[in-house]
Amino acid sequence: MSTLELKATKRHVEGKKVKELRRQGITPAHLFGPEVESVSIQVDTPSLKRTLGEAGRTKLISLHIGREKSPRTVMIREVQINSLKDEVLHVDFYQVQLTENIKVNVPIILIGDSAAAKAKGNTLVQELNELTIECLPANIPNTIQVDVSPLITADQMIRVKDIQVAKEVTILNDPEVVVARIAIEQIEKVVEKPKAEEAVEGEAAAEGEEEAEGKKEPGEKAEKPDRSEKRD
Repeated sequence: MSTLELKATKRHVEGKKVKELRRQGITPAHLFGPEVESVSIQVDTPSLKRTLGEAGRTKLISLHIGREKSPRTVMIREVQINSLKDEVLHVDFYQVQLTENIKVNVPIILIGDSAAAKAKGNTLVQELNELTIECLPANIPNTIQVDVSPLITADQMIRVKDIQVAKEVTILNDPEVVVARIAIEQIEKVVEKPKAEEAVEGEAAAEGEEEAEGKKEPGEKAEKPDRSEKRD
């Protein structure tokens, strides 16, 4: 596995004062790891951005800190970003032990062509974007490729247990979790009623209204005709 190079120096500025560092093109960072004393460091921002673009969360970085004789083998654990300004605010580096297994999330990349996905109304859906694995740092793959060509019919799907990885790598996800499947477009059918049927329903409704108007409410007395005659 290839290793990237990055230089850093120890940082003595803390708290709100780190804003001044950012104005100078320097990003505050932190280094930690098992059996390692935590160290506050700072990195040249342009160099850091290039490294972040190449390393992602899976590649090893050879971190040279100040005048230390030996570089430290690290991985990027967390990156804080101000998305509005496209500014890197802070980075956490995790120092690894090359002889000890490490847990890491690796991106899943779908490759190949699915015959089922090409059918009209069907769509290939990726349900799982990362795979959690455990292995030695040097054996961490940059990505895990999953071939979707076995998806020939819409009822088929690819699960975690179907993924093949190197024997040095252990997958920690639930084997039954779905990685990719075919989504079928649901078409809602609208059944139109014949015009003759609509006309009959309309007449029945009208008759019902007339019948309702002709009925008297319970307890309502009918009006008697006035038979009295006026006399001069």
